[in-house]
Amino acid sequence: MKYVLVTGGVVSGLGKGVTASSIGLILKACGLRVTSIKIDPYLNTDAGTMSPFEHGEVYVLDDGGEVDLDLGNYERFLDIKLTRDNNITTGKIYQSVIDKERRGDYLGKTVQVVPHITDAIQEWVERVAKIPVDGEEGPADVCVIELGGTIGDIESMPFIEALGQFSYRVGAGNFCLIHVSLVPVLSVVGEQKTKPTQHSVRGLRGLGLAPNILACRSTTALDENVKAKLSQFCHVSAENIITLYDVSNIWHIPLLLRDQKAHEAILKVLNLLSVAGEPCLEEWTSRAELYDMLHEPVRIAMVGKYTGLSDSYLSVIKVNLDALNP
Repeated sequence: MKYVLVTGGVVSGLGKGVTASSIGLILKACGLRVTSIKIDPYLNTDAGTMSPFEHGEVYVLDDGGEVDLDLGNYERFLDIKLTRDNNITTGKIYQSVIDKERRGDYLGKTVQVVPHITDAIQEWVERVAKIPVDGEEGPADVCVIELGGTIGDIESMPFIEALGQFSYRVGAGNFCLIHVSLVPVLSVVGEQKTKPTQHSVRGLRGLGLAPNILACRSTTALDENVKAKLSQFCHVSAENIITLYDVSNIWHIPLLLRDQKAHEAILKVLNLLSVAGEPCLEEWTSRAELYDMLHEPVRIAMVGKYTGLSDSYLSVIKVNLDALNP
């Protein structure tokens, strides 16, 4: 099993979920079987009791699991059916460890964050990654793991430690870390600033994880001198620095990754270049281009309680868009 970890830095809301979904899609387009896991560091055991104003849509899976909205993106992009266990929360991990302690599974030992919580996280990831989600038998080839929140958050620390141990345990060639960061452009001078990403990567390295690939969010494509600067200070080769600049719709994100050879960088890290083919995205390209040509407005009425936040009913909105483009 190969693992791709997607983390985020500088600010939240950079689009890690769409990035993780797009990475999974492009790997699937290369002929690989892909599954996904979303880690949410909050203490709730699931999103069922959370207001959409707090966390966006509560996405309901086929098995009844109430989970983060990013799992809806995974299912739509990858055409898979996930389970409630594909969404890991701090609450779930602590609950499982406490249940084990109450049963006496730890034989009277002092239960601690390290190693008991971190071991539970790693065991959960390994177990869930083997669950087939695409209708075929046997485990997938690659598991894309998205770590919610931002590097440096206190609640993420046990997961960062666990994933650092996990990367060492599975070994080189089986783990690829993609860090999504922000490269802001100051309107006064119009210059792309690399310092926030430098600090974010430095913090990530200080926690025991080193990025293989940087996915930089910016309003426009990165200048070559900016890539060279990021490469020098973040210790990531220039060809492994990808720009995720603003596009007309999210369906273009996998195409951005393909055009910048992101799949080759990922496959090289995972030692899969010899078994994967070139990404086949003709149908996806047609969909993305067709969306750009839809200019005639269509009014669709929707009654809801949480209409003050656009992410509250994300799946309903996506279904309506797909209905317009069957």
